[in-house]
Amino acid sequence: MTNEDVQKFGKNGMDMLLSSCGAWSKAAQAITVEMVDYTKKAAENSVSAWEQLVSAKSPEKAMQVQAEYLRSSYEDFVAEATRLGELYVDLAKEACQPFGFAVGRAASAMK
Repeated sequence: MTNEDVQKFGKNGMDMLLSSCGAWSKAAQAITVEMVDYTKKAAENSVSAWEQLVSAKSPEKAMQVQAEYLRSSYEDFVAEATRLGELYVDLAKEACQPFGFAVGRAASAMK
């Protein structure tokens, strides 16, 4: 290997690392925005349910409000967990992509 080959190898490695770090940064930002939005929505729903519960005129109405709040909270949680799972899968794919191509090229060169 020549000095030029070593420099090229080092540059390629740095390019892959920077590309991977960029993917991590972008995905972390998307995940953070998603979590903030979910938390805000959950807090608003909780306040709304509490207001309805306090103003309920009968025990039956209070039970209905509570049941509806629990149902919608569960559905929102499942939807959010699914969305976050998708974001984490995308993060893994994008962050590892630069290294995967390098591994493929190195394996091809060894043959």
